Amino acid sequence: MYAIVKTGGKQYRVERGQRLLVERLPAAEGESVALEPILYRSDEAVFDKTGLQKVKVTAKVIAHERGEKLRVFKFKPKRGYKRRTGHRQELTRIEVTELALSGSSRAKAAQPEKATATPAAAKPAGEKAAPAKASTAKRAGAKPASAKAGAAKPAAAKKAPAKPKKAVSKETDDGS
Repeated sequence: MYAIVKTGGKQYRVERGQRLLVERLPAAEGESVALEPILYRSDEAVFDKTGLQKVKVTAKVIAHERGEKLRVFKFKPKRGYKRRTGHRQELTRIEVTELALSGSSRAKAAQPEKATATPAAAKPAGEKAAPAKASTAKRAGAKPASAKAGAAKPAAAKKAPAKPKKAVSKETDDGS
């Protein structure tokens, strides 16, 4: 059982009991933090919004740390430009304490859905089928009845093809 969570603009694959370093979180040491799940995988995979609302991923903040120092050196040759800077990322070490799905969607999937539409073959032979709706006619390529009954549209006037422009030659006068 694992989940993929999003925090600090990055995604992490987490399991219960796992420790990891993430971008700095605004929580004190020892507090619990809820992480945003993107995917949950156990016996079944959950990655839709409604299913992910039932998934709960919590982690405990262990410590706040700083990452290793990165040295940045900028240099432009023949200009006398040199700059040296550094950077240390603020990080938080967390431990995943809970990873659970509150309501299983498997119980809902086991119940068959009721059929709402009755097939045409189930109707008695004496009854006629209902006429097709306008939306069905559109899919079949036919025009709706309102467009057929309307006034005829005037035919578009044909435009004469554009005449090609004459090529203009540029003569250079070099003075000889």
